[in-house]
Amino acid sequence: MSVTPPERYLTVPEAAAVFNTGERFVRRLVAERRITVVHVGRHVRIPESAVLAFIQAGTVPAFDAPRVDRHLRAVA
Repeated sequence: MSVTPPERYLTVPEAAAVFNTGERFVRRLVAERRITVVHVGRHVRIPESAVLAFIQAGTVPAFDAPRVDRHLRAVA
């Protein structure tokens, strides 16, 4: 039988540290309901999985672009 560890809930400053941004950015995400939050009384906690999912959703994969030699372009 495997036991899954409980979800970790982050404060606004802790979430800001994960995002490497200021607290204002995290508070704006919460106010705009762009990230999942849990209200514990009057406190706001953000599930760590929600922070990681938000980062993953905004990640743009790299690709190999064809190289363009600028000096070989035709002049019109």
